[in-house]
Amino acid sequence: MPTESPMPLVGRRQLLRGAVASALPALGLPAAASSSGPLTVGGLPVTCNLTLPVACTARAASNKAAGSAAFQFEYSKYNGWPEIKESLMTGRIQAAYMLAPLVMDLADKRIPVKIVSLGHRSGAVIMVRSDSPYKKFRDLAGKRIAIPSRFAVDFLFLRKMLAREGMTPKDIQIIEMPPPDMPAALYAKAVDAYCTGEPFGAAAQRAGYARPLRMTRDEWRNYICCVLTVREELIKENRPLVQDLVNHVQGAGNWLDLQQANREKAIQIAAGRKFFNQDPNILRFVMENPTDRVTYGDLRMIRAEFDELMQLSIEAGTLKAPVAYEKYVDESFVKAAKAAPIPI
Repeated sequence: MPTESPMPLVGRRQLLRGAVASALPALGLPAAASSSGPLTVGGLPVTCNLTLPVACTARAASNKAAGSAAFQFEYSKYNGWPEIKESLMTGRIQAAYMLAPLVMDLADKRIPVKIVSLGHRSGAVIMVRSDSPYKKFRDLAGKRIAIPSRFAVDFLFLRKMLAREGMTPKDIQIIEMPPPDMPAALYAKAVDAYCTGEPFGAAAQRAGYARPLRMTRDEWRNYICCVLTVREELIKENRPLVQDLVNHVQGAGNWLDLQQANREKAIQIAAGRKFFNQDPNILRFVMENPTDRVTYGDLRMIRAEFDELMQLSIEAGTLKAPVAYEKYVDESFVKAAKAAPIPI
């Protein structure tokens, strides 16, 4: 398929002028990385990253029970993907949850990073106002739709929906906007819809002024977005540490999908100030409406799924050419993984 030239994006400042300042609470800045102590793993306060707080807490609980700390992980909360990207590029942190297409782009630019595990499945939504007349996706023709980034898989989800309806990005107005700003923008009618990961769809839905128009759980069942990414020097210097982190992420995924009671425990952990610092009721809404709004149990690394993401990114113009799978993925840790117990 021919590659479309990237569309000009409308500045969010212009659109948000006069909008209500009712976005979700501001996110904290990341802590500086240290050459000793726990491995700092960057992430966003989004439910696509929920396996990370669970993995960190489980490892800490195991260390406490054993009376030793061979491995330690520490969650570092970031404002957005550009900040995490910069920290990984500069080596400020050596591990993080990242957008899969962004990792492809970094690896293609010879930034020494590798994807070592998935973090989740599904979890993206296209939200519209509850009182809007939009019933079909095609009803969004000519409308203003916010996305987190052109590198976000949410953008690729939006493009898949457009293609399914015989539409192109030229048929809508695309705005890049941080996900925490999206509920307020929709409430103020600064945008007509937004496409993002949870809990920023659930926040507006639970507040009563928004509803999902489309969800990846219905439209793209093998959707992947956030992936555990590490710098190659960490792999070279401490493979056992990386393996233990992957084991705990894989264990966290299995544990989260095992029973709803585990998800409730995860909500209480992630909502705390140490992690997401969010209203637990919003996280609970994501976990229950419906229960497979985001899933975590199937964290297999499937090459064909990454190839699909790459092809979609090329068509979107965010990747210029194909990137070899081995250049941005290291499957060895998932292949050797033994899902860690989650004693929480």
